[in-house]
Amino acid sequence: MNVQLKAKEMFPSLSSGQKKVAKYLLSHSHIFAVSSAQTLGKEIGVSETTIIRFCYSLGLSGFAELQKLIRNQLIFESSSLNEYHSSKLEVANQPNFMAQVMEQDIVSIKKTINNLSNDNFTKAVDKIVAADNVLVSGHRLSFSAAHWLTFTLRLVKDDVQLYRSDTDDIFLQLNKMTENSVFIAISFHRYVKETVKITEMAKQAGAFVIGITDSELAPLAEYADVLLPVSTPRTSTIDTAPVLFSLLNSIVAGVTIKNEKKIKERNTRYDAYNQDDFFF
Repeated sequence: MNVQLKAKEMFPSLSSGQKKVAKYLLSHSHIFAVSSAQTLGKEIGVSETTIIRFCYSLGLSGFAELQKLIRNQLIFESSSLNEYHSSKLEVANQPNFMAQVMEQDIVSIKKTINNLSNDNFTKAVDKIVAADNVLVSGHRLSFSAAHWLTFTLRLVKDDVQLYRSDTDDIFLQLNKMTENSVFIAISFHRYVKETVKITEMAKQAGAFVIGITDSELAPLAEYADVLLPVSTPRTSTIDTAPVLFSLLNSIVAGVTIKNEKKIKERNTRYDAYNQDDFFF
């Protein structure tokens, strides 16, 4: 059993105290591996009994079994590559390997469609369309998605910026943010702390925060005005990419449809340039 995935699955049915435990588990699995239930309860702000009941809610015999599962998981899953490799081995001997891998992606996309709130999606698109400026942030694997989203949104909207930690001063970026700004944070398991911290700062600056992540338990959830969770059957961040880009494409499509007049104006200006020197 992957305890993080089980916690995500059971999250809606948990009590408020157990939800605190689930959120802490997702962000601090290593602390669960070395701490007693009593110590964890004090750290999280719940009773030891709540910790035990949380274990029962996951279908476990108690805290000892939970701790054993987490320890084994931490040893094996030193990176998401292990789980990614394992999932592909499952279909390696089946006919048409390419089709099998793509079918796995389709299952994840359909699951995301079923789990996403259309109201939240629509609200996110409306906020992006109306925003004076948009700042997008993502690190590690999420950076490529953040870069693509920024580039594509710029085709259909003014004042969209990508935060690059290697060249940008985040304080200068955040200083431009107001209540008419939108901050889009992309973050997946193992949740880079810098992304979460910047998201918190953007929220404090008054921006409307859109969080794109893998669960409503994720650290971004605390600061997001709208959360768009991507659903996958695994914790492998590599497997999230096809689903993530499908969701981002839907966001850009939504902005394009609701910003039709400006799209036509931008297209006219774009076509006015002599592009022969740039494209074949």
